[in-house]
Amino acid sequence: MVILSGVTLCAFMAKPFLGALVWSTTLAVLFAPLDLAISKRLRSRSLSALITTMVTACIVVVPAILIAGTLLNEAVRSAALVVPMFDSDDWMRFVGEHPWLAPALQWIHDKVDFPDVMRTATSALATWSGSALRASFSGVANLLLTFYFLFYLLRDREQITEAAQLHLPLSEPEFSQLTRRVIDTIFATVFGTVAVAALQGGLGGLMFWWLGLPAPVFWGVLMAFLAIVPFLGAFVIWAPAAVFLALSGAYTSAIVLTIWGTLVVGLVDNVVYPILVGNKLRMHTVLSFIAVVGGLVLLGAPGVVLGPLLLAVTLTLVQIWRDRAAAIAAPPKQRDPVQCP
Repeated sequence: MVILSGVTLCAFMAKPFLGALVWSTTLAVLFAPLDLAISKRLRSRSLSALITTMVTACIVVVPAILIAGTLLNEAVRSAALVVPMFDSDDWMRFVGEHPWLAPALQWIHDKVDFPDVMRTATSALATWSGSALRASFSGVANLLLTFYFLFYLLRDREQITEAAQLHLPLSEPEFSQLTRRVIDTIFATVFGTVAVAALQGGLGGLMFWWLGLPAPVFWGVLMAFLAIVPFLGAFVIWAPAAVFLALSGAYTSAIVLTIWGTLVVGLVDNVVYPILVGNKLRMHTVLSFIAVVGGLVLLGAPGVVLGPLLLAVTLTLVQIWRDRAAAIAAPPKQRDPVQCP
């Protein structure tokens, strides 16, 4: 009871640092090969961990800051461009050009006040930008904690691994099985899910830019976020855009966007994902959906990694328990009779 109470209190104390711990652990696993290569040359664990942490910061933080700033600016600018598209005169002209869609379009127009929706969205974006500025101190603190933890996770990874193996009631083969599953899941989640989603969003945003559609960066980032979630994907964005282009009379652009979205953006998941992941994730699509979406709902942004990781660890522990039960239930091997000379 005392041990359980202590573990519970430790969990509550670590809760404020959950995001930093998840991201630092993820980065430590991803950049461990780089740190190992540097440490072999420098013969100093502290210096190699410091260099790896700085390289990781340059790779991760700088692009994220640039994308976030561009995304916010383009979202606010594009909202102002989209509002006039739903003015009453333009909408009625659009309905008149497509009489076969008139009942559905008129019903949508009566039920949804698009100008008011867009004005609300623009105001929300402005409010969000102010909130983001106010929360920047918290974000910077969380970022600094992430790289603070990353440095020690890289420098002391052997000691951390030995301590975990010592305190977990697992044999050495079982601990190796669990460790391998954790590493494979992190690699599969980041490279297989996040990297492929970023590639799909980039390709989709590139085509939006080439076709002259508004806010290509905004829609590209949104496609990337949707591509992370199983069963959804970038088509949730580009398919309605293609329909809109076709209804507007831009049939060539609609066909180009449809072909690009189907053959390029859509097939990236089927071609690149197996190359990056292989069979590392070893998780059914339904379970992957539950892990990612459930992790996002329960834990926020860290749940993208922590959700699949928790599920993978649980499944591995269940498999270890089943192997132990099967070994106990198996009949003992019979010895060969001793031959008397």
